[in-house]
Amino acid sequence: MLWVKAFHIIFMVSWFAGLFYLPRLFVYHASSSDEISNERFKIMERKLFYGIMTPAAIITMILGLWMLFDSTWQVYVIGMKTFWLQLKLIIVIPLVIYHIYCWKLLNDFKEDKNTHSHVYYRWFNEIPVFMLMGIIILVIVKPI
Repeated sequence: MLWVKAFHIIFMVSWFAGLFYLPRLFVYHASSSDEISNERFKIMERKLFYGIMTPAAIITMILGLWMLFDSTWQVYVIGMKTFWLQLKLIIVIPLVIYHIYCWKLLNDFKEDKNTHSHVYYRWFNEIPVFMLMGIIILVIVKPI
């Protein structure tokens, strides 16, 4: 089970790398004015989203569910001392929604229909930081 946990963490880090970098690309893309830059950002965003972020997210969730439903963990997960885990899973839900919203924004850029400024994306880029902080604190400290 430690191998599953290790790979869960590895793919989670990869997923978050994409969640941090894609909105940063959106910042630069929203600021670009020439066609060459516009097309270059579209390629970079597409490759990041489909080549790294989404596969990492899927593998992270599969490995997380594997740990959650593994027979050796069932007693632990269902037990009363796992409120931290329940809160962690609650944080993962908006994280998945954030990922899906990134896909929507990616498509807006792809179709040249972006309506947000670079300032919007600078703020948008900060959201996963707080989710990551919450997840790490819950997993390491287990305050509840």
